[in-house]
Amino acid sequence: MSIFNGKLVTVFGGGGFVGRYVVQALCAAGARVRVAVRKPELAGHLKPLGNLGQVSLCAADVTKPGTVANALAGADMCVNLVGSFDDMDAIQRVGAANVAQAAAKARVSALVHVSAIGADEKSDAAYGRSKGAGEAAVRAAFPHATILRPSIVFGREDAFINRFAGLIRALSTLPLSVVPVIGAQSKFQPVFVGDVAKAVVAALGRGGGETLELGGPQILSMLDLNDWIAHATGRKVLFVPVPGFAAKLLSFVPGGPISGDQLKMLGHDNVVSGADGLAVLGIVPTPLDSVAHDWLSLYRKHGRFSGAAAA
Repeated sequence: MSIFNGKLVTVFGGGGFVGRYVVQALCAAGARVRVAVRKPELAGHLKPLGNLGQVSLCAADVTKPGTVANALAGADMCVNLVGSFDDMDAIQRVGAANVAQAAAKARVSALVHVSAIGADEKSDAAYGRSKGAGEAAVRAAFPHATILRPSIVFGREDAFINRFAGLIRALSTLPLSVVPVIGAQSKFQPVFVGDVAKAVVAALGRGGGETLELGGPQILSMLDLNDWIAHATGRKVLFVPVPGFAAKLLSFVPGGPISGDQLKMLGHDNVVSGADGLAVLGIVPTPLDSVAHDWLSLYRKHGRFSGAAAA
């Protein structure tokens, strides 16, 4: 019998990209899932992921302690997935503290807080500092929480692989077919969203107190990743690394391709630095090649009718 049978798990941020996979994994494990989001009316797509009545929705904002406490009423376990590139301190530090403090008061048996590789209170990037401060706040309020730090997360609905695939598709139609690459040598260890969801479920049933970094089976530079996407989508383009000084100038352009904070983040490799968290949790990492063809065919010249995928 699953340890989740009959248990109620509150998932903050369950309506997002990673959230839908976490909700589905928890439902498959037998849990009842309460999805806490700011706008429940936009999260109706989650209900079919479980059986009738297995998924419920409630309004909650991690920056508002009262709504967080309400979302945790009667819960047995808690997951915090909320993150943002806007209002980072309010959401990723204060919000994380609110969730952990409310989880402690609600006496939930387990809390999994999803952070990110690069979380560090001394980071030169505001994103890294806010993530690091959030982890510290979680540890202070709920010492036996499990903190998961994934590298770049990929999947059908992601905003990373899809972004570059769309850019390559657009620029490949131009006469020169040149694609500029910012942070060309920055390294990533892309991890499949389904594996992150499995890690959350495994961590809830594991005990707690650990900080685990999650990465996939491949380490790729930004240039390598773009080249892989082009190959997988059958696009022939010339990649040109953008010099550091030019990238810095672009970071000052309002609405430009990269912000100053994102540029600072690219100055550090986004790879697992210690023990392999997926291995610790007994999860075999999923390679890009094995799943990306399911949706990257949409970026090929004739979509799904273009023949076998190049990947």
